[in-house]
Amino acid sequence: MNREKSGYTMIYAAVMVIIVALGLSFTHQALNERQTANVNIDKMQQILRSLNIDATSAEAQQKYNELVKNAYLINSDGVKEEGTEGITPDDPAFTTDPGDENAKGLPVYEANIDGSVKYIIPMQGTGLWGPIWGYLAVEADGSTIYGAEFGHQGETPGLGAEIVMLSFREQFIGKEIIKEGQFRSVAVVKPGQSVSDRDYVDGISGGTITSKGVDAMLRSSIGEYERFLMNLNAAGEGQ
Repeated sequence: MNREKSGYTMIYAAVMVIIVALGLSFTHQALNERQTANVNIDKMQQILRSLNIDATSAEAQQKYNELVKNAYLINSDGVKEEGTEGITPDDPAFTTDPGDENAKGLPVYEANIDGSVKYIIPMQGTGLWGPIWGYLAVEADGSTIYGAEFGHQGETPGLGAEIVMLSFREQFIGKEIIKEGQFRSVAVVKPGQSVSDRDYVDGISGGTITSKGVDAMLRSSIGEYERFLMNLNAAGEGQ
């Protein structure tokens, strides 16, 4: 074949495109399982941090399996959906993302810490530059916060990105979501300010919009679990 003709160039280019496409497809297939495993491990680490436990990627799955005794979906009445229970990364709760319009319920994780049950619920919201998210661990009374974990996609380092820091997260420990029999959430306020109708924590200095985003996320995301939490609280008071 005459390499100087345009037909040769077109055939050569077409063959190269096919070879590259096949290579990329093979690489994607080969790495897909590992990528999924890494995503699952990261999610387990976040859930564990809401329980005040830092685990390396090598430790995460073992720790998660040791502590998370059940996971399931709940309906709008705060009642467990039958047939959704499980404790592996393939269970309906673990594979359901907050805000999924096609989800069959809201995910809940149950952990056992020193003989005491903690309920972990996921959260999602919007910061200054993009999505923020987190997990909130609540005591068996449905009100007292045991721990909190937050993450972000692109908040400003040294400012809004500080929501991931332990110093910010630790403020939530011991705060009450339910006050005088009513769901209140927890407020995030400017340092030095306060609110009278609910528990609050100091926001990030210089990260006002991100702090407001966390406040809104707490209200909306935890608010979806209001009936579930109120049911736990009522059951606790009845004991």
